[in-house]
Amino acid sequence: LRKPSSETDIENWASKHFNKHTQGLFRRKVSIANMLAWSSESIKKPMIMTSDRNVKKEACEIFKLIQMYMGDRRAKTDQLSVALEIATKGWSVQGLRDELYIQLCRQTTENFRYESLARGWELMAICLAFFPPTPKFHSYLEGYIYRHMDPVNDTKGKGSNANADVTAPPPEVSEDGSGVAISTYAKYCYNKLQKAALTGAKKGLKKPSLEEIRHAKNAVFSPSMFGSSLGDIVAMQRERYPERQLPWVQTRLSEEVLALNGDEPEGIFRVPGDIDEVNALKLQVDQWKIPTGLEDPHVPASLLKLWYRELEEPLIPHDFYERCISHYESPEAAVAVVHALPRINKMVLCYLIRFLQV
Repeated sequence: LRKPSSETDIENWASKHFNKHTQGLFRRKVSIANMLAWSSESIKKPMIMTSDRNVKKEACEIFKLIQMYMGDRRAKTDQLSVALEIATKGWSVQGLRDELYIQLCRQTTENFRYESLARGWELMAICLAFFPPTPKFHSYLEGYIYRHMDPVNDTKGKGSNANADVTAPPPEVSEDGSGVAISTYAKYCYNKLQKAALTGAKKGLKKPSLEEIRHAKNAVFSPSMFGSSLGDIVAMQRERYPERQLPWVQTRLSEEVLALNGDEPEGIFRVPGDIDEVNALKLQVDQWKIPTGLEDPHVPASLLKLWYRELEEPLIPHDFYERCISHYESPEAAVAVVHALPRINKMVLCYLIRFLQV
């Protein structure tokens, strides 16, 4: 992983962009360090300076919601519904995104209660599934997350106070993901941040759904078939389909395209399917559910194209790029490249070629 520049220190960013906060009867100025440390209190104005009235109002509300999700404030509804409200606000109001992420950084700093700390990182992972920070804050969030990828952070925050036994091992990981190491969350968030910066916020007109929130939460310890490497994807399906050598997601979506007569219309991969339907299908497929009720072949075709595009490493690895460019007119050289590919890449490519020839 690329190490972020030392200039991306979040404290430096805060000193230039934070509102001035005061406390107590004499309205003493709150230091940057204290503004970047966990708090059980609410905030009376946004952490980041803004002239947007809507953001000013929502920032204070979202801080309370974060505290609710982390178990630091009593909630009137269940945890997933709180996460849905937070993610929906961040997805709908672009000006709120950096504020939301800086609040999460604050509530995961000097937080000595493990359950609260883990929930804060979990919430960051959920939010990154729906929207990235703005480009001006990206490198600072990246630096913050990177610093927490060190496993030494897994021993922090396992008690109710700073004097707790920091040598105790982290809790066992349960089926719902509780007990996940902080460094595991950080590594997941780091990768998610890189991808979110490239793909942008969740597309479509439909707001995030409760099912999408649940899926984003579980994805931390149950990786997605989208954005993973071919090797990891095949490993994921080994228990369900031990005999399969090709990725289930590739063959399943390809079969759906053909079943809907996708080989008949022109431009099956040029005309995009309805983005909200594509998002819904992606959620189904990522849970190993066989698609039902599909009518438009452009929907599975769009998702299939997305799967190829989001592979962690391209189907034709970067190492072969120059060879492909240099010998683009030579069929013999093209065949030689195919034979030189890793076995799984070669099989997936041959399946794709055969599919396109139908």
